[in-house]
Amino acid sequence: MEYEFINDSVTGKNRAKFSFEHELIGRWLESEIENDSEKLSEVLTAIDNKNGQEKLIEGKEYSVVVEQDDVQVFANVQTNNNVNLPEELAYDTLSFEQFQKVECDPEEFRKMLVAWSKLAK
Repeated sequence: MEYEFINDSVTGKNRAKFSFEHELIGRWLESEIENDSEKLSEVLTAIDNKNGQEKLIEGKEYSVVVEQDDVQVFANVQTNNNVNLPEELAYDTLSFEQFQKVECDPEEFRKMLVAWSKLAK
């Protein structure tokens, strides 16, 4: 997972730029974590807690599931499966959905969160 954290001098907000396949994590950091030390601590505690239990941390736009071997970040939007889409659009919907969930190694995710927390101070 490749990423870069920068401080936007115009807005004063921290920005997260991730490699293409992990862009969703950057959006999650900027919208759900930003400078919220409590939420950041909750995610780090869930990663450090190795009891084998799954932990869901819900946000307004994005949520995180922490498991023993995996961390998943996903958008809270869902497509309505009852809609009959034309075949041409069905492929586009699948493409959209594949970018609404990202999986990552817990230790790598933890290192990234610690780096973000240093920027947020």
